[in-house]
This record gives sequence, structure tokens and C-alpha cells, in this order.
Amino acid sequence: MKICLAGQGAFGQKHLEAIQKIPGIEVVTLAGGSPDSTREVAGKFRIPHWSTDLAECLKQPGVEAVILATPTQMHARQAIQCMRAGKHVQIEIPMADNLRDAEEVVKVQKETGLVAMVGHTRRFNPSHQWIHKRIKAGELKVLQMDVQTYFFRRTNMNALGKPRSWTDHLLWHHAAHTVDLFAYQTGELPSKVYALEGPHHPELKIAMDMSIGMKTPSGAICTLSLSFNNDGPLGTFFRYICDNGTYIARYDELVDGKNNPIDVSKVDVSMNGIELQDREFFAAIREQREPNASVQQILPAMQTLDRLEKCFAA
Repeated sequence: MKICLAGQGAFGQKHLEAIQKIPGIEVVTLAGGSPDSTREVAGKFRIPHWSTDLAECLKQPGVEAVILATPTQMHARQAIQCMRAGKHVQIEIPMADNLRDAEEVVKVQKETGLVAMVGHTRRFNPSHQWIHKRIKAGELKVLQMDVQTYFFRRTNMNALGKPRSWTDHLLWHHAAHTVDLFAYQTGELPSKVYALEGPHHPELKIAMDMSIGMKTPSGAICTLSLSFNNDGPLGTFFRYICDNGTYIARYDELVDGKNNPIDVSKVDVSMNGIELQDREFFAAIREQREPNASVQQILPAMQTLDRLEKCFAA
């Protein structure tokens, strides 16, 4: 399968590294934002064609699918562009930075019938899969999720510590992971939500701190704290408080409530959540089926984010 990858930054390169481990996939073109860095990444991963024009990349011979690892603000427009060009598309999280654009993406997917998926990696991390399998088997029930998403990011820097041209967002990007995961693990959409935001950064024009609460109809609750001001351990930590144990997940690792490691190496064919979501994308295309984390499945999370955003004005 020949594919296009759009985005030469930190996450684009994580996808390129993951794809190297997946048989039968060839990245034949790279669409980037900066000529120098795009040329450099194309050379590093031996990609034969690159351009700063996505439309040119979509026209390369044999391209069937696209992975978008571009700035958040481009996701919806580019996803629609790819589908209108007849290409399957995986959109890095988030699908869009507002509900209206997310609804348009879902509409175009229904019109074209193409595979359209969102990179909600938490559905694929072996740690969260381990929890999900036990919930499905009736062995666990989530009573509470406590989640911390912390970074130290007072300038526009990417995950590699390099400058970038766009501004990240705690609600529409980072909270999207947990909002979707809470519904995915409990099997319910939140019936009650609240959100508070701290002061906006004078230059970035975004809230640097945020607090979110959610409750399902059956009573499960989720407390999510997010910050770009945290000068300490970075990343996201998930504490699952269940009826039959407590578990703490950090990306692809899992421990119990007493910090004893849980072996999740046999949960799936890889310990790399990004590789696993890419494998799902390609498998769904080959098998002509809806993927896990399809745009339709993620739309309810976008609707919840919209409800949360409205809380800021209350």
C-alpha cells in the first residue's frame, strides 16, 4: 500500500518510525510545511518524493491513503481535501478544533465511503487495552478516572523541542484524549460536564491551565487536570479506580495501585501505541471496514468538548 504522510514534525516522524515496522506499507511522498525540514526528513526516511503542496503529493502515482500529522488548525480542511481526492485518511488527534468542522469531516466521510480515522492513541496503548479487555469481560468497572496532562510549554515548541508555527490547545487537543477514553472505557457518554480555565497567556492567547469534570448516567466520574505551566514530570498519567482494583497507566506502561508492574507485552503485536493505531488504519482499508476510532466514533467526544468549551463562558 502506497501512502502519503503529511507533517514533517515530531509526530510525523513518530508515524514514519512506526510504519517501518509494518509490512506492506510504503511511504512514497511527504507533504511538509517547511522546504528545508521536509527535505531533511524525506532524506532521513528515504521517501522518494516530497513537497510543501499537499495537493501535489496526493497526485503521486498509486497513493491510496494519507496520514495527517499537520498543525491542528489544518486537520479538518486537509482531511476533507484528502477524501475529496479519493484517499483514505487518518487524522492525528484532534479531528478538528471546533465541532462544526468535525461534523463536516464526518459528513464527507459518509458521502465518500472512505476509511477516515482519528489518531486517538489511548484506545490502542497496550496499557489502556488491558483495562478495556477486562471491562468487556465483566472483570472491571470504572468508578473514577483521575487524569493529569502536564507540560511546560510557554512558547510554541514541539515534542522534539523545536519551534513550530502553530499554537497547541489544552481543550481541543490534549483533553480530547481523555474525553474520548472516559466514554470508551465506561461505555457511556457524559451526562454532566464542567470546565474551568485559568488566565490566558498574553502572547499565545490560550488558557495555560484547565480543570475538567465529567459524570456518566451510571455514576462514573472523571477528573482531568491540564497545564502548560508544569515544571516537572511531563506527559499524561491515568489513574483508574475500579470496583476490582486500581491501575495507573502512562502511555504503554501499566502498574497497579501499589505500583507493581503489570505485564502488557502480550496484549497486542506491539508495545507502541502509534504503531498499533497505524496498523488498525491499514487493516481497515484492506478489509473494507470501519476502524476503531473512526470519525463517526470520535464525533461524540467532539460534541463533549464543545459542551465543555461553553462552560468557560458560564
